[in-house]
Amino acid sequence: MTTFDVPLEPGHPLDPAPPGPDTSARAISWQGVRTIAVLELRQRIRSTRWRVALAVWFALVGLVSILIGGAFAALGGDPTWSFGLVLMFVLGLGLVVAPTLASTAINGDRNAGTLAILQVTLLSPADIAVGKLLAGWAAALAFLAVSLPFLIWSALLGGTTVAGFFLSIVVLALLLGVVCAIGLGFSALTARTAGSSVLTYVAVASLTVISLILFALTAPLVTTTEEVEVYGVSEEAMAGDQTYECETFTAQREVTHTERTWWLLAINPFVILADTGAQPGLDPRDSGPFEAIRSATNQVRSGPPDVHQECWLDSAPPPTVDDAAPIWPWGLAANLLLGAVGLAVAIRRLRVPYRTLPGGTRVA
Repeated sequence: MTTFDVPLEPGHPLDPAPPGPDTSARAISWQGVRTIAVLELRQRIRSTRWRVALAVWFALVGLVSILIGGAFAALGGDPTWSFGLVLMFVLGLGLVVAPTLASTAINGDRNAGTLAILQVTLLSPADIAVGKLLAGWAAALAFLAVSLPFLIWSALLGGTTVAGFFLSIVVLALLLGVVCAIGLGFSALTARTAGSSVLTYVAVASLTVISLILFALTAPLVTTTEEVEVYGVSEEAMAGDQTYECETFTAQREVTHTERTWWLLAINPFVILADTGAQPGLDPRDSGPFEAIRSATNQVRSGPPDVHQECWLDSAPPPTVDDAAPIWPWGLAANLLLGAVGLAVAIRRLRVPYRTLPGGTRVA
């Protein structure tokens, strides 16, 4: 009896060749993301501490808003500062709360022995990571939603436009999502929940406080002595007996090239938020905190002036308006990139089988 070998196409059910790598484990599905997000949110909603935290947040933001509004009313100040100050306070409070919402999402489940149950299902690592990120972000947005009544009230006092108000809220929400993504990445990298929480707070401090310190410390590194144009009283005029008159002359001066290090301020969440809420074209000396921060940051980005002003004899120069290009798109893009890196690290660390595990790590 003659037999024939019939070649089969790769992937045919009767093909004895070993199948190729399974790409489904790396895919992401809306159903899987939704399942993880719903499970995470249900656990938070059932927790009594979650409700207490929302109530304390509401009371704290309300108290600060009332105190700020009352202080400006009592002192006869400009109430347009209220919105900027309240929004900055909400951002600062959010940067304190957001790390706790995602920095223990993965290693906490691993220590409890529940993460392995999810990993042996059809859920992909991307489903688990994105679902946990969306749950943490939704929890952060709940705190922001609680603050909206006070933000709207302070915005009605002035200091922003309708477009500026909505843009500020959207950017604030994205910044909270970035912090949650960074915390999720550290949660996947470290075995202990305390370690991931500390690392997340260090990352937040690096973006907010340490970036300002580094900018100040790097100033001597970008300072050089150059020959520049100066508008003032020259040394020859001061040595003579003639009347002091301001004039333009060339002299040696120390010049700080802040245009080389301005990006250290651009990544700061407070600078980003101030730049989104500022109204271009206003005098920063008579406007709110947003315009003041935007003007100072743009001066740093522009670097040293073409002519150094040293004429103290003349009257004060006329006010200048700040009409430079916005900074917040660059800073927000850098923060979103950091959040994307954190999410990518979490997805990679959730893949099974594990190659190495830290000592004492519980799998199931």
